[in-house]
Amino acid sequence: MEISFRLNGEDVTATTDDPTATLLDWLREDRGLTGTKEGCNEGDCGACSVIVTGADGSPRALNACILFLSQLAGRAVRTVEGLTAADGTLHPVQTAMIDHHGSQCGFCTPGFVTTMAAAHANGATDHLDQIAGNLCRCTGYAPILRAAKACEAAPVPDLMREAPVAGPSVRQSAQFHPCNADELADWYLDHPDATLVAGATDVGLWVTKQFRPLGTMAFLVGCDDLRGVTVTDTALDIGAMTDMETLRHAIAPHFAGFAELLRRYGSVQVRNAATIGGNIANGSPIGDSPPPLIALGATLHLRRGDARRSMPLENFFLDYGKQDRAPGEFVERISIPRQPDTLRCHKLSKRFDQDISAVCGAFNVIVEDGTVVSARVAFGGMAGTPKRARATEAALTGRAFDNATLEAAAKSLSKDFSPLSDMRASADYRMRAARGMLLRLASDTPSILEVQP
Repeated sequence: MEISFRLNGEDVTATTDDPTATLLDWLREDRGLTGTKEGCNEGDCGACSVIVTGADGSPRALNACILFLSQLAGRAVRTVEGLTAADGTLHPVQTAMIDHHGSQCGFCTPGFVTTMAAAHANGATDHLDQIAGNLCRCTGYAPILRAAKACEAAPVPDLMREAPVAGPSVRQSAQFHPCNADELADWYLDHPDATLVAGATDVGLWVTKQFRPLGTMAFLVGCDDLRGVTVTDTALDIGAMTDMETLRHAIAPHFAGFAELLRRYGSVQVRNAATIGGNIANGSPIGDSPPPLIALGATLHLRRGDARRSMPLENFFLDYGKQDRAPGEFVERISIPRQPDTLRCHKLSKRFDQDISAVCGAFNVIVEDGTVVSARVAFGGMAGTPKRARATEAALTGRAFDNATLEAAAKSLSKDFSPLSDMRASADYRMRAARGMLLRLASDTPSILEVQP
C-alpha cells in the first residue's frame, strides 16, 4: 500500500503492508524524525503531536500515535523538525519557548511547540484549552503559557500556509478509501464485517493498547460529504464525519451548554480527530455526546446501501455493546430540532480536562409561568447505555419548578437507573452525583465549568 501526502513541505509516499501502521512509528522508524515522541501511545499526553492540514487549509494539531498512515492520504503534515524556515529562522513559538524558558528535559517540548504553532496559525488565544492535551512533567505550565501569550501577535510563517497533495493519494491498497458516502454505502454492503475508521481516537487504541487485528478496513477521511453542520429553520443537521472541535464551535450559538461540554471532551488534538458519528456508533455508555443529544430530541439517520431510516437517538442504544444497526449499515447524520436553548449539561470526572466521565447529565427542562411543561433528562455512566430518565421526567412535568419538585424528582432516579461500580466511581457515588446534578437546576447560573463542594 502506498500513501502519498506532504511532509514538512516535501511530497512523500509511505509504503507499508500494514493498514494500522501509525504516523508516529513511520516518522521515527522510517524517516528518522525522532522529535515526535512516544509517551502514552493513546493520545493522552501530547508528546506525539503533529500538525495536519486537510482540504480546508486549516492546520490542526493531531496525535500521531493514534493516527493511521492511511488517514493522511492527500494531506500535509508538519513535525517539529519542519517548523524552521529554509534560512534557519525559527517559528515564533520556538523563539518564545526559548525566551521564556519553556523547556527543561525537552521530552514534551516538541509536542507543545507543534500544538502551539497550530493554535498560532489559527489565531487561537485560549491557551489553557489549546495545550490541555499536552503533559509537562518538569517545566510547569507557567513559562509555556507565557511563551504562547508572547507570540500571539507574531506573523504566521508562510510554511504554515500549505496546500495538501493533489491527485491520487492511495495506490495498491487492499483497504478501502471511499471518496463519498455513496461509494461507502455500496462497498459496505459487500463488506459488512469491515472496520470503519473515522477519527480513530477509539479504533487507534484497539491497535496500540489491545493489539487487535482489525481485518478489512475502510478509511473515511475522503468522505467530505459526511462532514459539516447545516442550520435550517427547523433543524441542525450534522454529518457523521463532523469532528468534535468543528461541532463545538458550530453548536455554541444554539446550545451553549452542549458546546461547553464538548470543550471538556478530550483535548484539542482528540477533538480535531474524533467524530460525532463515531462517538455515537461505538455505543459507549460513557460517551459525552449522546446524553445532550438525547435531551435535545435528536434523530439518528442511518444508511444501508440506498436504503435510509431514521430513529430517535435514544432508541439506537439497545444494551451494553449492542446497537440497532444492521450489517452494512452506518451512521450518516444526526439532526437536532431547532428550539430555545434550555439545555444544561454537567460532566463529572476525576480531572477537569481530558478525562472520561464517571457521570454525564443533560437536562432540557422547559418552564412556563413557574411550572415545568416539558422535561427531557438523559445520563451517561448510569447504565449500560446512554439513557433517558423517564420516571424522573414524569416527576418533573406538570409541577412547580422549585426545590421541592427537584428533590422529589431526584428520588425517582433510582427507578430509572441501577448504576454499577467500577474504577471511576461506585454505584452509590454515581447515584448521589446524578441527584446532585438534578438539584443544581435550581441554580440561576449553573455551569459545567464550575466546581463546588
